[in-house]
Amino acid sequence: MSLFDTSAGSLHLLAICALALGVGAVSGCQVKPLYATSTQTAEKLASIEISDADDRVEQEVRNSLIFLTSGGAGEPANPEYRMALNVTTQVRGVLYDQASDTAGAGRILVLADFNLSRADTGATVKSGRRSAVALVDFPVQEFAKLRAIRDGENRAARELAELIRADVASALGR
Repeated sequence: MSLFDTSAGSLHLLAICALALGVGAVSGCQVKPLYATSTQTAEKLASIEISDADDRVEQEVRNSLIFLTSGGAGEPANPEYRMALNVTTQVRGVLYDQASDTAGAGRILVLADFNLSRADTGATVKSGRRSAVALVDFPVQEFAKLRAIRDGENRAARELAELIRADVASALGR
């Protein structure tokens, strides 16, 4: 009997071997719900101290992260983890009208570099770079344009905070 023999018995044996290999490969996997109450992830998230902000958008990301990680309780008095956060913002026009030399629409790109480390040892637990984009319309009025940019920055900051929280929660849940 060879591997390429197409008799019914060998196909049955081959199917059983493939099933056994599949079960063996998957047996080491674990699935843990990210928001489960039985895990210690929520307690670990609530013990994160986040670095001070340098500008308004970074403060928006920081505030959203504090709310998401602590469940609204604020920063911990004795943190187990420290997060260094650096946020940058870019505003770009995407629908550019050359005749009037104006942009009719644009996008707000908010980028964040973060590094989560243990407070006692300084060992890095998770580091990464995340980004979020918010699309905006640029009205003709200057104040309306500035307000649209600010609203787009706020939307992107909240989305970015949720992405960072998910990354950190998955690292702390292991």
